Amino acid sequence: MIEVRSAAQVRAAEEEAFRHVPEGTLMHRAAFALSISCANLLRDLRGQVVGARVVLLVGSGNNGGDALWAGAMLADRGCRVDAVCLTDRTHPEGTLALSRAGGRIHRGPAAALIAEADLVVDGILGIGGSGGLRPEAAALADACDSSDAVIVAVDLPSGVGADTGAVDGPAITADVTVTFGAVKPGLLLAPGCHRSGGIQLVDIGLEFPDEPVALVLDPDDVASWLPAPDDDTYKYRRGVVGVAAGSGPYPGAAQLVTAAARHANVGMVRYLDRGDGVASTVVTAFPDVVIDGSPPAEQERATAWGCGSGFTGDSADALAVAAVLEARVPVVLDAGALSVVAGSDEVREQIASRTRDGLITVLTPHEGEFERLQPGLLGRSPGRLAAALTASSELAAVIVLKGPGTVIASPDGSAWIDTEGKSDLGTAGSGDVLTGLVAALLAGAWSDGVRDTELLAEAVAAGVWLHGQAGRLAGQGGPVTATDIAAAVPEAIASVRSVES
Repeated sequence: MIEVRSAAQVRAAEEEAFRHVPEGTLMHRAAFALSISCANLLRDLRGQVVGARVVLLVGSGNNGGDALWAGAMLADRGCRVDAVCLTDRTHPEGTLALSRAGGRIHRGPAAALIAEADLVVDGILGIGGSGGLRPEAAALADACDSSDAVIVAVDLPSGVGADTGAVDGPAITADVTVTFGAVKPGLLLAPGCHRSGGIQLVDIGLEFPDEPVALVLDPDDVASWLPAPDDDTYKYRRGVVGVAAGSGPYPGAAQLVTAAARHANVGMVRYLDRGDGVASTVVTAFPDVVIDGSPPAEQERATAWGCGSGFTGDSADALAVAAVLEARVPVVLDAGALSVVAGSDEVREQIASRTRDGLITVLTPHEGEFERLQPGLLGRSPGRLAAALTASSELAAVIVLKGPGTVIASPDGSAWIDTEGKSDLGTAGSGDVLTGLVAALLAGAWSDGVRDTELLAEAVAAGVWLHGQAGRLAGQGGPVTATDIAAAVPEAIASVRSVES
């Protein structure tokens, strides 16, 4: 599991480290790691490091110092290194080291240098930067965009908000970001995640006494929520998903939720028959699904419910949502169910009451649905992570704020940022598949006796990860539909189990 740290946490850890290590130690560690990363990229690109053309974009901060020291090391390995300095106040020791190694210092237009470069190192701004790049730096970013060079960002692409991922103007778009001490939220959150490229985390010896602002799951973490069945297991012990989804206008949503849940390591799926004719289409497609029209609270076999996909948000849907929330198991609310939550103080109180009783409720909005749930919150918050955490606290629910860098926020203040999901997931019905997957992982966890709400929130994050992995696998053959994503779930589960073994 990867810990995500705020800029303030990183600065505090650096200040503490300065008390115990000689001056310049942290910069030398960072620069050495940066030079190794650059050398590896050059070797992959050219077959060798010697003779490569490297351009450094250097600002006045520590990132510029890291770039200068790394440039000196690359010059010592036979690279031609040109440093384009945007200020007269560059790091003095780094500047001297580069000059002694044979690097060249430039102040002024640099488009021609960048156009000829094999690799460009972005050391313009660091985690203290804010807003878009100034005109001179913006011109360098434009030149990088037009270049065939590999762009390597030092710690964070210049112009990207470290804590928010905000891009408020021109910014560097990196192929690789070499980040030091900890991963920053802005590398993972949209739109900054689209500027970060591949992320390489370098341990420079920082210690953090407080909790991270977010976590990122890895395949091993996800595998723990998808255990292979024991020899003596049976269907009810594996978890049972209840599905309340679909409607006359949108019957396919019921099938997508059900399809995903069936594949996601549970023993059974039960479908709530609301008398609208959708149940017959579900059981025709999936003969193993049990149809039951009794109130969800009375369906004691179900260990989690997925509700709302394909609902239109009308009065009948409101009754169904309220009835599902009466069940004393985890509940996932999506799509039309979110419209019910947005318009009903009674349902919001029902969710809050469940949370007080130790029951987890998950809301899965995209940004438009989030706006209906919490009008104006996203716009006035410092980024998606902060908005999701605030909404989670105010609604007393786990929030899955969908989109690039999906955020999973829990009322206890814990959060996860998903890095697995990509643009393959942007297709009609994909959210229905997500609902089925998250409900299934919660059903399995609940059946295994997991009652800790923070652990259950991690299971939600694992469901989001699994959705992304299924989308990746489905996308290997070309364009993807939601049906393809659901069908790829068994292969996605097999892939994480193979990593664990």
